[in-house]
Amino acid sequence: MELTEHARRNRAQWNLWAAEYLEPGQRAWAQDDPTWGIWNVPESELRVLDDVAGKDVLEAGCGTAYWSAWLGRRGGKVVGLDNSPKQLQTARMLQQEHGLKFPLHLGSAEAMPFDDESFDIVFSEYGASIWCDPYLWIPEAARVLRPGGQLAFLANSALVMLCSSEAPEPTGEKLLRPYFGMHRFEWPDDDSVEFHLPHGEWIRLFRANGLQVEALVEVQAPAGANQHRYPSLPSPEWARHWPSEEIWKARKAR
Repeated sequence: MELTEHARRNRAQWNLWAAEYLEPGQRAWAQDDPTWGIWNVPESELRVLDDVAGKDVLEAGCGTAYWSAWLGRRGGKVVGLDNSPKQLQTARMLQQEHGLKFPLHLGSAEAMPFDDESFDIVFSEYGASIWCDPYLWIPEAARVLRPGGQLAFLANSALVMLCSSEAPEPTGEKLLRPYFGMHRFEWPDDDSVEFHLPHGEWIRLFRANGLQVEALVEVQAPAGANQHRYPSLPSPEWARHWPSEEIWKARKAR
């Protein structure tokens, strides 16, 4: 499928960034337990995903595919999809290094190269969840999910986006952007395009695609959390007071 304008831009940008994610990918692949987001909150605490053993699982926007590796070791029949050839190159190298193989596909989650009702779980952690237009990728996720299947994804919180400026500086404590109409975000220091929606619009989008909301997990930075590598995202102190990340959980109607 032909890529959208923003997907072409994001592919080029992530091919440039890929080298920066080699070392984090190596660390994550060597880790045993799954963790979510920039604060590395354990899945064992958040309990987001269904039991993956024996399930067909798609990671939409897998990057270096460390989440796919974690779930593959837990018995999931995982498949990774990513828009960046360079990121998938790193993922294949790490597969070889760790002796863990699963399918990796090049493509955008806005037009998934999979049959209808192919997966039991579709999930994303800062992949399709922010780099794809939700009005395109959510219908695709619903299409490839089996009835009763789970959709789960982590992204920046709506509050973070409202309190973020275009300058590369940490998230502040003042509202700087309008909430209504929130959708597409571009930045002056690179050519990437992100997507974020207000909560009410997420719920309407899920319902329009036969998805029932089960939970919105607002992630709090753990006590003693270490500073992350991203200069424009909140400090640990900020994220102890307000949610810097949120995880949506939804299920396809049977």
